[in-house]
Amino acid sequence: MIKLDGAYMEGGGQIVRNALALSAITGKGFEVDNIRKGRCDSGLKHQHLYCVKAVSELCDAEIEDVEIGSTHIKFIPRKIKAKNLEIDIGTAGSVTLLLQSILIPAMFSNATTHIQIRGGTDVNWSMPVDYLYNIFLPHLQKYAGIDYKLVRRGYHPKGSGLLELTIRPKYKLKDFDSFEDFHKYLKQQKKINLLEQGKLQQIKGVSHASKLLEKAKVAERQAEAAKLGLSKYNVPVEIISEYCETLSPGSGITLWAVFADNEIDFDNPIRIGADALGEKGKPSEEIGKEAVDNLAKEIKSGAPVDSHLEDNLIPFLGLFGGRIKVPEITRHTLTNIYVTEQFLNVKFNVDEENKIISV
Repeated sequence: MIKLDGAYMEGGGQIVRNALALSAITGKGFEVDNIRKGRCDSGLKHQHLYCVKAVSELCDAEIEDVEIGSTHIKFIPRKIKAKNLEIDIGTAGSVTLLLQSILIPAMFSNATTHIQIRGGTDVNWSMPVDYLYNIFLPHLQKYAGIDYKLVRRGYHPKGSGLLELTIRPKYKLKDFDSFEDFHKYLKQQKKINLLEQGKLQQIKGVSHASKLLEKAKVAERQAEAAKLGLSKYNVPVEIISEYCETLSPGSGITLWAVFADNEIDFDNPIRIGADALGEKGKPSEEIGKEAVDNLAKEIKSGAPVDSHLEDNLIPFLGLFGGRIKVPEITRHTLTNIYVTEQFLNVKFNVDEENKIISV
């Protein structure tokens, strides 16, 4: 039984989410204390409950102390099996954060998994769905077939956005006698290799808002402000503006810069992303400019992995091996390294001076 300190480093729900994912595929049970001790409202929240319940469905796990506010849980997995999941977080809890728990078990299960998640698609403190689709998921397509469909956006406070995913495994845990044999096989597959940013080729983006804001042309104004700020890069810029029926009004913009020296490497795509969310009373033009400023910082770092992507890649570095160069070694990244090393027989090398993480 692996014992984790929920107050370690970043001290948030990320420890639970990644422990669930890795527990399910390794078959190793875990306990975690001090859950979200680093937060003002410690303990499990709605979205964390649904993470536990969803993963437990995928691996028929035995669970203890899983309730709102709990600062301790116990999770003992059994065999992974494909299952269609319909999850309604019931709040604007992030659908992309919940996916941190589900993606890995679904990617290595015995058959195709269909997932529907209702909740917040574009909310604070989590990657927006456009970042998920255009920046994160392209790195995983070499490991599993992943189909994505955004049915409806969900903003704070009511959420009720709807995201659908279909995940078709390429590597199945059931084909091996043990996880150790499976892991040896995975380490012989395509590695993550992201060390050079390369040449900026183009910048793309999605500017979105609820239908209630269409008359004010919020999405277009965010996009135009972003285009103006991005003109200094002298590359093609394409930003789509779109509106959606939502329960709560909201808006946002996600940008990503595409790099390549010659041809684009689809196994190790170099996409640097950034975003900004609308706020009541904040001009749309400021939202567009904020996204540009955030993207500019990531581009200026010279790293091929942005500061939001790096921690999300850590479990996959642990599974497949490889190297990434990052803008900074974040606390989220160190937290994920801590959890990943507990479950996998790997040791990460963190080069603080050159900002390179390798396995």
